[in-house]
Amino acid sequence: MSKNLKTKWEKSIGKAFLGRRIVKVEYLNKEEVNDLEWHSVPCCFQLDNGVWFYPQQDDEGNNGGALFTTDKKLSIVPTLNPDDL
Repeated sequence: MSKNLKTKWEKSIGKAFLGRRIVKVEYLNKEEVNDLEWHSVPCCFQLDNGVWFYPQQDDEGNNGGALFTTDKKLSIVPTLNPDDL
């Protein structure tokens, strides 16, 4: 990735995230997972401006993805199996 492209994305992502509060955290429900035709259920979060973020397996949206963190007590927010919902 070129430095210019990296900087462009960092600015865009910063505008979406910086200064916002997370107001809701939940996993997708069965209907949403079925609509997306996913086999992994990601944990999603909503910001105070109503925007939802949810991790995907890849840029094409082929499946839900896990969230990795640097929190020693919660190093990963796992995906769930739709049968667990």
